[in-house]
Amino acid sequence: MEPRAYLPIVTNGTLPPFLGKVVHIHSTAATHWSGETSYWNHVDQAVVNNMVNLGLMTLTGAGTVGDAWRTLIPGYQVGQKVAIKVNFNNCTSCDSTSGNIDALIEPVNAVAGGLLQIGVIAEDICVYDAVRALPWRFVNQDLHGVRFFDGRSGDCGANAGFIQEPASRITFYPPPDVTAAPEYVTNVLMNATYLINMPIMKGYHSLAGVTLGFKHHFGTINDCASVHSLVDVKPTGYRSDYNGLVDLMRSPLIGGKTVVTIGDGLFAAKNWVQPPVIWTTFSNQVPNSLFFARDPVAIDCVMHDLLLAEGATRYEHANNYLRLAGEAGLGVFEQGTPWQTPYGSGYQSIQYQRIEI
Repeated sequence: MEPRAYLPIVTNGTLPPFLGKVVHIHSTAATHWSGETSYWNHVDQAVVNNMVNLGLMTLTGAGTVGDAWRTLIPGYQVGQKVAIKVNFNNCTSCDSTSGNIDALIEPVNAVAGGLLQIGVIAEDICVYDAVRALPWRFVNQDLHGVRFFDGRSGDCGANAGFIQEPASRITFYPPPDVTAAPEYVTNVLMNATYLINMPIMKGYHSLAGVTLGFKHHFGTINDCASVHSLVDVKPTGYRSDYNGLVDLMRSPLIGGKTVVTIGDGLFAAKNWVQPPVIWTTFSNQVPNSLFFARDPVAIDCVMHDLLLAEGATRYEHANNYLRLAGEAGLGVFEQGTPWQTPYGSGYQSIQYQRIEI
């Protein structure tokens, strides 16, 4: 079976305007953190609201937040569900107060507020990590009455759940000498019409190299452990011709439902299982950044390049999945220098725009 295309690279002879476009909003006022374990208590919701709204309007060229969301979800009808994938890979209990990097509620609140403006009902906004816990410190700071789903059998949020049936199966297309076990998408996403991908800018991972918008969906499928061998970039396991992350994003169940990726770099981390740290490329502060794109490849490229500049990727081929994804037609691949001024000059194909507020 031939792989199914995800995004058309050419439409009526021209490139879709969103391909390759990445908006980076930076504000030193977004956080006020001095190394406390409870970093999540040191975020300014009003500033994050402004960052999200400006990022989406800049990305879409819209004059209002509502129009930005109408551009991203032009066919929205009341009753359709919008899933928001967040990352809690370091959280295994509802009352977790681990200081290791996980998702923040503030960007989710900002996104939900915008969705409400176009008529999305709060209970149809479904925030999930299907294999981890969503802690009370996150859920209890919800401002709009959205619904939460996790992998803890209903202990924290509702149970995300999986039904292993053909309709929810992810199809992998590995080389003949590679075995891929069946994987199934969570019920939350199966019941949703649209998906907003909200990964964290996280560095070194012992297998995949980095954890960004693609690998983030290990929290969307039922058994990510069986996929680890398909994404290995260690010298002993790396192969240049295949990476299972491409098949995840190419799936119509994941990439086909994604309307926007919002990368959380407010704190970020150089290692997937560590607390936030300051970054030299952000003047020895936390990044205080949010990234916006409709192109899943380009936004991961920018975040990867920032991680690379910090020495947060230990494997030479950590971005090979992005090269393969670009070749597969999922978006624009390029390696550049987004930390250098003038911002954007380090790319030729990616349209990188950094805005300070």
